[in-house]
Amino acid sequence: MMRDYEFGYVWGYGVGPLGLFIGAALILIPFWKISVKAGYSGWLSLLILVPVLNFVFLYYLAFSDWPATRQRG
Repeated sequence: MMRDYEFGYVWGYGVGPLGLFIGAALILIPFWKISVKAGYSGWLSLLILVPVLNFVFLYYLAFSDWPATRQRG
C-alpha cells in the first residue's frame, strides 16, 4: 500500500503548485521593490528563491553601500 508521502502530498502541506507560486510571489515582490529602490537590478531579487543564496543576498543588501544613496550624496 502506498503512503501519501510517497506521492509528494506531504511536501508543501498540500498547498499545491498554485499555493507555492502565490507564496513565492508574496516574497519576491517586496524584495524586487527594495532592490530597485536601493539602486540594484530587480532581477537580483530572484536570488531570494535560491535556498542558500537568499541569506547571502539579504546580508549583501543590508550591509552594502547602495548605488541609490551614492548618487544622492
